[in-house]
Amino acid sequence: MSPASLRVLEQLMAAQAQECVFEGLSLPAPAAPHDCPAQLRLAQEAAQVAAEYEQVRRAMAQPPVRDYVPFAWSALVMVKAEHFRALAHVHAATVLCGGAPAEAELPVREQEVHPEPPDRPEPQRPALALPREPEERRKLGKAHLRRAILGQEAALRLHAVGRALRRVDPLQAVLAQALRRSLAQYSALDLEDDFFEAPEAPDIPPRTHRRPEARAPSFSRVKVADIFHRLGPPSVFSARNRWRLLGPVHLARGEGGFGFTLRGDAPVLIAAVNPGGRAAAAGLREGDYIVSVDGQPSRWWKHAEVVARLKGVGAEGVSLQVASLLPGAEPPGTGDRRPALRGLLRNQERSWEPAAPRASPRPLLGWSRKAKRGRPGGRLSPAPPALSCSALPCCPRG
Repeated sequence: MSPASLRVLEQLMAAQAQECVFEGLSLPAPAAPHDCPAQLRLAQEAAQVAAEYEQVRRAMAQPPVRDYVPFAWSALVMVKAEHFRALAHVHAATVLCGGAPAEAELPVREQEVHPEPPDRPEPQRPALALPREPEERRKLGKAHLRRAILGQEAALRLHAVGRALRRVDPLQAVLAQALRRSLAQYSALDLEDDFFEAPEAPDIPPRTHRRPEARAPSFSRVKVADIFHRLGPPSVFSARNRWRLLGPVHLARGEGGFGFTLRGDAPVLIAAVNPGGRAAAAGLREGDYIVSVDGQPSRWWKHAEVVARLKGVGAEGVSLQVASLLPGAEPPGTGDRRPALRGLLRNQERSWEPAAPRASPRPLLGWSRKAKRGRPGGRLSPAPPALSCSALPCCPRG
């Protein structure tokens, strides 16, 4: 993958991790409407998640990446950015309409929800004053709810654009439920005799109390064991081959040894079996693999290890367990080359076959071309019928 694609994936995973931080704060114990610090923290965390997804959306819109990023991905990123931005305004409205904070917390809360622009000179900054009157707080909370409703409606429209997103019913249910909740809060704040112009709700500054950190994995620190190691080498003991386990077979050394010849490493193969020997009498055959020696797995043993163990056997003999390849399975080591080899041999056999007799150029229906040349109209005339052997007189046998 290109570096631009890797950066986009890294930003996307960071945004998902930030979303998990927000869900970890809101799902276990939802904050009460009158808990201003908790609601403010949720508003800032939701704004941080929206900012992360907005950054991912801008990265996906760049020319190197936008050509092959699926549309469902980019649409889902835009839906989540609008949804979490609307959630930030919902929590801010809950702070304003849920109850008045303490007098000592007013400047701090105002700075958290409505910060002043940083580029404004210090002498020109007005005094921080959160609306203390319930009516003013209601109007500002209503403005935040209006922005939340607009954002949630935009998220639903973006969800309806993509065909892949329309199939995700739980996502549509979550967006619709959030919109219904915001509309219910807005209708509770909307008064019939409210003819004043509502103020414009400012943006919620993104802020998080726990930022995910990307760490490069260190594979050398963690030691893991291969769970398939005990099965043996994958080139031999794979799913393409079917095996029959034979044994344990007890062999004692005779005058000519054990009566078989070994070859190969990991696993060791019985290359030949002496007729009438101890191995032939025990049922061992050519092509069997030794998988156990005296109860110890030997699938990964080298040739020298097996030979040394057999040479050290005394008069008590040795116990072997072998794996025999069943008919119809692929021989180990051939892999997928057998179909190609079979096709090559078939082509060679076809090349030695005699050529098929060529068809006669005479037409099947037997129309005469000479008649076509003779007639001015150019119509084809049927050829004279062929004589049948049954119409000829029988000649006496002389």
